[in-house]
Amino acid sequence: MTQTPKIKAVFFDFMGTCLDWHTSIVNSSPSFCLKDDASNIALEWRRIFFIEIQTRFRQSLDPEDIDVTLARALDIALEKFPDYQSSFHPDAKKQMIEAWHSQSAWPDVQKAIETLRGDLDLEVFVLANGTTRLQLDLVRSSGLSFNMLFSSELLGLYKPHQEVYKKALQLVKLKPEEVVMVAAHAYDLRGAQGCGLKTIYIHRWTDDVDEDMEKVKSEFNAFLEYMVDLPFVIEHL
Repeated sequence: MTQTPKIKAVFFDFMGTCLDWHTSIVNSSPSFCLKDDASNIALEWRRIFFIEIQTRFRQSLDPEDIDVTLARALDIALEKFPDYQSSFHPDAKKQMIEAWHSQSAWPDVQKAIETLRGDLDLEVFVLANGTTRLQLDLVRSSGLSFNMLFSSELLGLYKPHQEVYKKALQLVKLKPEEVVMVAAHAYDLRGAQGCGLKTIYIHRWTDDVDEDMEKVKSEFNAFLEYMVDLPFVIEHL
């Protein structure tokens, strides 16, 4: 009887999955922007950002500085808010883009990661689209700790390109079946799944707003509303 391979490591997506980007962006919005409107602008900005990333992925373009992508996506998002569009001067936009570099972790994340590293003796890595500078800033602001940070800038490709997952696996010298990918983005987990990784979806209200959650619930090894149960689920995969 073939023994199930032991899980040795976890790849985490970062923003959205581990970090509450929404609060940071809303708090950085100009004072003239009503709170509900600031939230709607932030959500649309995030949605457009993913469209921009996926467009570059489909066109096989090299990863660009995430701040450049965010600036372009913000301009597109603001077109849907004409009452505010002209009021967002360059300094206001700069402040909001800089806010992406300072985010807090979701309340359920730190304990889950500590349990994975301590009790289960697993290695934990960030594997996310973005820049290394962004990831370094976010580790500092969130207080989270990982064995290594892998960015699309560092690996030279965007997720969900399968070479991203393969390169990360090669660098940590692990087999696909020994690694779990954890993300709040179905496209990411589909890419990881295609490479043979175990996949766990974390549902965050801020992300995957265009996905059918009923479909997503049946696609992966597990679907969790909170990360509290993540160590238990991984231990029993």
